[in-house]
Amino acid sequence: MTAKRLEGIGEYYFSTKLREIDGLNKEGKNIINLGIGSPDLPPHPEVIKVLQEESAKANVHAYQNYKGSPLLRNAFAEWYQTWYGVTLNPETEILPLIGSKEGIMHICMTYLNEGDKVLVPNPGYPTYRSAVKLAGGVCIDYDLTEENNYFPDFDALDKQVSEGGFKLMWVNYPQMPTGQLATTALFEKLVAFGKKHNIIICHDNPYSFILNDRPASLLSVDGAKEVVIELNSLSKSQNMAGWRVGVLVGAKERIDEVLRFKSNMDSGMFLPLQLAAAKALGLGADWYESVNKVYRERRAKVYELLDTLECTYSKEQVGMFMWAKIPAKYKDGYALSDDVLYNANVFITPGGIFGSNGNGYIRISLCGSIERFDEAIKRVKNKG
Repeated sequence: MTAKRLEGIGEYYFSTKLREIDGLNKEGKNIINLGIGSPDLPPHPEVIKVLQEESAKANVHAYQNYKGSPLLRNAFAEWYQTWYGVTLNPETEILPLIGSKEGIMHICMTYLNEGDKVLVPNPGYPTYRSAVKLAGGVCIDYDLTEENNYFPDFDALDKQVSEGGFKLMWVNYPQMPTGQLATTALFEKLVAFGKKHNIIICHDNPYSFILNDRPASLLSVDGAKEVVIELNSLSKSQNMAGWRVGVLVGAKERIDEVLRFKSNMDSGMFLPLQLAAAKALGLGADWYESVNKVYRERRAKVYELLDTLECTYSKEQVGMFMWAKIPAKYKDGYALSDDVLYNANVFITPGGIFGSNGNGYIRISLCGSIERFDEAIKRVKNKG
């Protein structure tokens, strides 16, 4: 008998879908998976070299500091100063994580009591919702719509939180799944909203370098540390998704609070991984441009695929996905996804998995070779 906390918590959508795709592949279908944003490009060779050299040493295999290596924390501080213009104290305001996804759970478990309310974006990353529920919190959706550029409606939010009981608000810009960039004005409104209602604003920021030449942090707003904690990751920006290296940044008080939970959950990150991550954080603009050159070429192919599917979309999106509105002939994104999967052997993510406001949309990952996109276009053109 499972714990009550698992009631209403299903297996992660992609986990179940990948099993179905695996079954189809065993039948000889050779499915082209354009659903998951798992970078298929390698990290910089020098990063791999550091991991190889450091892991061969005899004295690096012990338990590590719960707060991470000073070298890695300093590297994160320099990265934030260089790219975001944000000053962080590496001793007190930076907490390395074994991937930023774990940080979402750490935050929820640190701050939420049974019944506490949390504002969750619709559409948004499904893990926000499941982490809140697992921690005993209550998810309260706030709408993000195309008509409002996928920005929150702060008048509506003021009314939503007027009854009290709200602890956290999850936000994510560049937004996933929509690819919407934030503005300085939006970031300022989010900080002001958090201060007005005494709500911690949790900003999830893993996509800021992908197809975007203006990386931004919510902590760049004056006074943001009073109410903002931010998650970041090397998964996308450094092609290190499987390495599981993330970070939580914010005021010392917040870091100390989350560390009380985290230190009871793990025993630190493998030191050679931390040293390699520090190397990755020191890469220059040429690294990010080389990654984005590949993604720009792929995005052009995804435009072609979306046109073939008769979808409509904005070319102002950033990040490693394309978000598109489905044509009227489909009931919802699930119907389009199933049609393409079973009739063209191509998997595309239905927008509805990100919330009800995504039902009329699909999302396509840019993680795949040009040849795979060409083949996907060919299959869709020739289907049924």
